Amino acid sequence: VQLQASGGGLVQAGGSLRLSCAASGFSVYFMGWFRQAPGKEREFVAAISRNGVITRYADAVKGRFTISRDNAENTMTLQMNSLKPEDTAVYFCASRAGGPSTAASDFDSWGQGTQVTVSS
Repeated sequence: VQLQASGGGLVQAGGSLRLSCAASGFSVYFMGWFRQAPGKEREFVAAISRNGVITRYADAVKGRFTISRDNAENTMTLQMNSLKPEDTAVYFCASRAGGPSTAASDFDSWGQGTQVTVSS
C-alpha cells in the first residue's frame, strides 16, 4: 500500500491542524499515526481499526487529538487541537495488515511524513 501524508504546517500553541493520509488498498489495513522529533525516537500517536470502531491514543495526545478514517475515500485524518510546542515533530502515517498495535515495528508501510511545528 502506498501512503501520502499531508496537512502539516506552522501553528501557534493552542491552535489546530488537520493531517490527512491518502492510501491505496485502504480498507483492509489497521492504520496509525506516529511522530518523530529531532533527536528522538519515533513514537506512537494514534491508531484506528479497519472499521473505525477501535481507536488508540498515546497518553500525551488523549483528549486533544482525534483519529478517523473514511474507507470509501481511502483517507485517514488526525485532527489535532490544543497543540503544544512539544507536539512539534514530523508526523507519519502507517499501515499494517495485522491486528491492532501501537508499535512502530509492527507497521508494514509508511508515508513520507509531514512537518508539524508549534510555536510558543
